[in-house]
Amino acid sequence: MTIGQKIRTALGFKTEEKAFGLNSPEALALFAGQPTSTGMHIGPGSAMRVPSVACAVGLIAETVGTLPAKLFSRADKATVRDHAAYRLMHGEANPWTSAEELRTALTADALLHDAGGFALVVRGLDGRPLELHRLKPGTVAQQEDTDGTPFYRVSTNSGSELHPYTDVLHVQSFAGIAPINSGREAIALAMAFESHIGNLFKNGGRPSGIIKSPKILDVDAKRKLAASWFSTHGGGNSGSTAILDEGLDYTAIATTLADAQFSENRIEQIREIARAFRIPATMIGELSRATWSNSEEMGRQFLTMTLRPWLATWTAAYARCLLTPAERAQFYVEFVVDDLLTVNHAVRATSFAQYRSMGVMTANEVRAGLNLPPRPEGDDLANPYTSTGTPEAANDAESEAA
Repeated sequence: MTIGQKIRTALGFKTEEKAFGLNSPEALALFAGQPTSTGMHIGPGSAMRVPSVACAVGLIAETVGTLPAKLFSRADKATVRDHAAYRLMHGEANPWTSAEELRTALTADALLHDAGGFALVVRGLDGRPLELHRLKPGTVAQQEDTDGTPFYRVSTNSGSELHPYTDVLHVQSFAGIAPINSGREAIALAMAFESHIGNLFKNGGRPSGIIKSPKILDVDAKRKLAASWFSTHGGGNSGSTAILDEGLDYTAIATTLADAQFSENRIEQIREIARAFRIPATMIGELSRATWSNSEEMGRQFLTMTLRPWLATWTAAYARCLLTPAERAQFYVEFVVDDLLTVNHAVRATSFAQYRSMGVMTANEVRAGLNLPPRPEGDDLANPYTSTGTPEAANDAESEAA
C-alpha cells in the first residue's frame, strides 16, 4: 500500500477496485479493441490508420491546440499575464512541452480513449502550479470517494499514486465515450472496404471468374486446379496469358467497381465517421456536396457545433486545476477564436472599420487584432471618419468666432 493509500484509509475513504474478466468489453477495449460485425477490432492504433479518422482527430486536436487560451479579469476584461496559469495555458506547459502541444495531445487522447486525456499539475511549495505533465490514458483511473468527490489513481513504476481532482487536468469526450468507439462499426466498415478493394486491385482490378470443365472433377482435382490458377495468374502475375488444357474454359464475372457501388459506399463511410466526430464532412475532404457558400457555413458550424464543447471542457479543466476558488471569482479562462471567424481580409477590414466608427473599438484594439504594436494616440474611441464634435473641430470653430 502506498503512502497516499494509507492516508486515505486512515481518513476513512474507500478506494473500490473494479475487476473485470478478459472477455469483458473493458478488457477488449484495453488490449485488442472492440470487436465489430465485420470481425475487425477497433482501437486507437487501428482507427488512426483510416485516413478520415486520422483527419478528424488531427483537425479537432490541432485546432483546439493552436487556439490561444488566455486568462482575463472579470472586473475589466483585461488580460492577466502575471499569473502562473497564464504561462501554462498560453506559453509552456513544461520545459519540453508547449501549451499548444499539450492541448493537442490531450485532446487527441480524449478522441481516442474513453478515459480521456490527463495531465498532472506539478505545484511549488506555496501551492502555485508550476508545470503540467501529460499522463498516458492507460495509467490513470478515475474513482470516487464515499461522498462522490472524484480522485485519480495514477500507475507509476514504483506503484500507484492518488491525486485529488484539483491536481489532474482531465478532458473527456461527450458521455465518456470516445468517437472511435461510438463510431467503431463505421470505422470497421471503412477498413473492410479498403481491404476488399486492395485485394481486388491486387488481382488485376477484376473479380474472380469461373473455370468450366467438360468432365466432372473430384474435390482434390478442383483444389489443385484452383491452387494452380491462383499461383499462376493471381497477385503479381495477374493479366498473364492463360493456357487451358483438357477442354477447360474460363469465364470472367462481368462485375465492375462501378456496378458494385464501392465508390458510393466509401463516401458514405466517410460521412458516418464525420457524424461520429460531429464535424461537417467537408472538413475531412468529402466534397461531393460542397459548394462555395455551404463550405463557408460548414466552417462556422465546425466552430459552434464541434469546437465549442471542447473549448468549454478545456476552460473548465484549466480553471479547476490552475485557479483557486477565490481566484475563479476574480479571473476566467477564455479561448480567442477570432481567427476562425475571419473569412477573408476584406470582410475583416470592413468589420474592424464598423466597430471603429461605432466607438466599440479603439485604434489600438484594432491593431492588437491585427497583431500590430499599439500607438500612443490609439486609445481614443472617437470616430476617426468624422470631424464633428472633436476637440480640434471645436477649437477651430472658437477661433473663427473670435
